Amino acid sequence: MVGLLPPAVASVLGRRLGDLVWLALPGRRRMALANLSAAFPDMTAIERRRIGRRSFQHLGVMATEVCRALREPVESTLARVNVEGLDHVKRVMSSHGRSLVITAHLGNWELLTLAYRISGVPLSFVARPLDVPAFDGVMRRLRATAGATIIDKRAAVRPVLEALRRGGLVAILLDQNASRREGVFVPFFGRPASTSRSAATLAIRTGTPILPLFIRRERHGRHRITVKPPIEPAPGPTTEDGVADLTRRCTAVIEEAIREAPDQWLWMHARWRTQPRGEVGS
Repeated sequence: MVGLLPPAVASVLGRRLGDLVWLALPGRRRMALANLSAAFPDMTAIERRRIGRRSFQHLGVMATEVCRALREPVESTLARVNVEGLDHVKRVMSSHGRSLVITAHLGNWELLTLAYRISGVPLSFVARPLDVPAFDGVMRRLRATAGATIIDKRAAVRPVLEALRRGGLVAILLDQNASRREGVFVPFFGRPASTSRSAATLAIRTGTPILPLFIRRERHGRHRITVKPPIEPAPGPTTEDGVADLTRRCTAVIEEAIREAPDQWLWMHARWRTQPRGEVGS
């Protein structure tokens, strides 16, 4: 039913839904404000609160956009998406025949599964099932409609290697907290953040470049996908220092993209939950 609403009405509904979550989940609200305070210490409390609330509204609007995308032809959704930097994809595919893609929970990231329809390059997306089964089913429907292959994050190594051998793009969300065993600490908004070593390890072991790719919402219900220049792994064996350096470079690009649209990122996530040993929260 939400997908049948006029876009302007659905957008208002989404923002009010975000306001409701902002009020109903004080723990998540405090988490978002604490993260914003750490990331933007020079920003006023009023401005941080404004960004935090808008980030909740953004998620509400995102939900209505997903509903609409499931009710209309894919071509109609694509008509509202602009792309810049597609030449980076073409060059990498011409020189390597494959690429890892890093992205973030920024903008309506679920629409990134449509990148396959835009670029014509086979796309696999590494993701874990959502905690709410009903929501997970909706997301799976959207991803299936887009034509992307979904790889379960819980057992991803072999399917990812197979996808790279076949050629194409393999996308990984690299902006969430990683466990101490899975992560490496790199700077993120000036704080050490445990970040998955998966993308860097795969890139170095296979000699595969990494394409940063992000989406953000623009005015009048439109979206813009931006492909950044590829990040090339240093040649040589896989070492801890090499993995850490490449992860740091990837995280810096993600931070830059978030700074361009901070109200469209997932501030309610406990991004800095895992800390170096001996520090608070570790």
